Amino acid sequence: MNPGRCAACRYLRRKCPPDCIFSPHFPPNAPRKFVSVHRIYGASNVAKLLQQLPPHLRAEAAESLCLEAQYRIENPVYGCVGLVSLLQQQIHDAEKQLAKIRAEIAVLKSQAQQPQAAPQENLLDIGSNLSFSNHQASYGFM
Repeated sequence: MNPGRCAACRYLRRKCPPDCIFSPHFPPNAPRKFVSVHRIYGASNVAKLLQQLPPHLRAEAAESLCLEAQYRIENPVYGCVGLVSLLQQQIHDAEKQLAKIRAEIAVLKSQAQQPQAAPQENLLDIGSNLSFSNHQASYGFM
């Protein structure tokens, strides 16, 4: 085995040409990356995709293909969409919790700004009780 071959050429059991499209993205020390990509997409499809892209976008595309392939292997039904959905649900739950906390803060701030309202309400309650007892006394109930 030639140690200079990339993981793709080693897996496909072929000679690695100097202009190999896989070589920069699938190094020989990371064979599992190519195995998962090959299993999901196929080597020829990945090669065609990478060749169609400008060179500065190939690394990001290869990494994206690796991640998507790994998630598709782990979860054949949903793949990376399952993870995206889970993260969106977590964001939605966090936004709901944040809105609830902001509402509680607004209520507490409004209560802190009006500390005189509570004693006035108590005085009104005492006054209504007094007037009721005066009526009772005038009718002879007391």
